[in-house]
Amino acid sequence: MPIIDAFLAELEHESATTRRLLERVPEEKMGWKPHEKSMTLSRLSGHIAELPGWSKTILADDEFHMDRESRHGYRAHRPETTAELLRVHDENVAGYRAAAEGVSDEHLRGRWKMYAGGKVLLDMTRTVALRSFVMNHLIHHRGQLSVYLRLLGVPLPPIYGPTADDPGAFG
Repeated sequence: MPIIDAFLAELEHESATTRRLLERVPEEKMGWKPHEKSMTLSRLSGHIAELPGWSKTILADDEFHMDRESRHGYRAHRPETTAELLRVHDENVAGYRAAAEGVSDEHLRGRWKMYAGGKVLLDMTRTVALRSFVMNHLIHHRGQLSVYLRLLGVPLPPIYGPTADDPGAFG
């Protein structure tokens, strides 16, 4: 089995779970944050929605430059509505699938670098970048989002099993 098939199977499972959580983000609380050093709900949920899209540059390019003036020109996503949040998530998941089509194991073993301010921040194989920089990163922030939602009194969907709000369900 090609390596990319395992990544796509994981994407399908994790993106469905992520979408169920994002569906519950309350629009009227987009500016809320649990602590002065925390991201706002808009920024955190927007970051989660954009993360699957980072796979496109990992799979297509040898490097990514975070600087706004670069050809990549990264700009953090800050949705204003839940509908916008879900649209961005769905587009980025579809983009990951499309970018992964026909990717060889050899290509996945190739190096990928991320730069900011002309300095290398990450230098790893595409396989490691997809696993750590996309999927693990997404799961980490999804955990944060579940805490934000809990603090806001929003019932949590099943993630890797039942939650206190849905004790009989499995994600």
